[in-house]
Amino acid sequence: GRALRLPEPLYLMLHKPTGLLSATTDGQQATVLSLLPEALAARVHLVGRLDKDTSGLLLLTDDGDWSHRITAPHSRCPKVYLADLAEPLTGDAESRLGRGLLLRSEQRPTRPAHLQRLDANRVRITIDEGRYHQVRRMFAALGNRVVALHRESIGGLSLDPSLDPGQWRPLSVRERAAVLPVTHSNARESD
Repeated sequence: GRALRLPEPLYLMLHKPTGLLSATTDGQQATVLSLLPEALAARVHLVGRLDKDTSGLLLLTDDGDWSHRITAPHSRCPKVYLADLAEPLTGDAESRLGRGLLLRSEQRPTRPAHLQRLDANRVRITIDEGRYHQVRRMFAALGNRVVALHRESIGGLSLDPSLDPGQWRPLSVRERAAVLPVTHSNARESD
């Protein structure tokens, strides 16, 4: 005879450290879900992935619609990475990335990417798709190698600078809207 209330959806920001897999389970290696309390980890899934050697912004949720809107190829949600490179880039890197690159074992080129040089071996790159190890493979196609990779933002949401690697926190309604426009399904929620 009691009214039941469904739990509110969860939306989390995690500062992923290197060395952990972006997976819900793995029989051999630790995953990012090991950073969360067990009850929370059991509820959420990853919104996209970062490879084991990449750090930075990772989103987690139990809202499948929200997750799909961010990760679906047609959404073209921009992701910004800071990359440290083994060698200085060639002079034509911006134009080549801006046109798209054909990666090894791929049938179609990448979508255009935006490159900002920060110094001789450090760049910021923005992509709007999420192929397997895409950023590392793009720089390999340019004859270079990524030695460190960090995701700074997804859509209009940047990693909270107060979060140390391994720390996480809930997203506010405003932050959830910053990733992609708010829809009717999550507009009713409050901070």
